[in-house]
Amino acid sequence: MMAITTNGFTIKSHFERKDAIVRQIYDRMLRSAQKFGAVGEEPKKTSIHLVNRTAFAGVATRKGAITLTIKSDRKLSSPRIHKSEQTSASRFHHEVRLASPADVDSELVKWLKDAYALSA
Repeated sequence: MMAITTNGFTIKSHFERKDAIVRQIYDRMLRSAQKFGAVGEEPKKTSIHLVNRTAFAGVATRKGAITLTIKSDRKLSSPRIHKSEQTSASRFHHEVRLASPADVDSELVKWLKDAYALSA
């Protein structure tokens, strides 16, 4: 598999000096998102963007977890969401902390699926 590079940043570089669980969470999330269709991975300086036509999620790797930012067309109400930001009249960004592959559950996958559809 060819390493994806954007401006000198690679997917692999986001997992250097991180706990192995962080890659496991990412891989599970990516496999879940790929069930909706093609998913592009765009490594940036501070995150990896998951892209349909436009970015639908942002993955920021931490030492032992992932901070996932999901695009939405409405405010999501869940105790799992620790930050929500309205970015335009009909766009919201929601942050969720994923500390285990088990955090990639049916609720999270539904949010990703909705975000993926918004980015079509």
